[in-house]
Amino acid sequence: MDTLLEILKDLHPDVDFELCDTLVDDKILDSFDIVTLISEINDQFDVTISAEDITPENFNSAESLFALIERLEDED
Repeated sequence: MDTLLEILKDLHPDVDFELCDTLVDDKILDSFDIVTLISEINDQFDVTISAEDITPENFNSAESLFALIERLEDED
């Protein structure tokens, strides 16, 4: 989770990603941020986020994003 939080803080240092659960709903993360995030997650965690996994529910919080990463790691 720490690695993910570092990636997120690099994108938006002013956001408290440990508490925020409306990253997409409140437009904190835009489409460019999500593309960047997917690339960084693929590199750091060696998982592939498919198009069907790119949903607001999976990207609205660091916690939900980390749950997605864990699920993808388990599938490998």
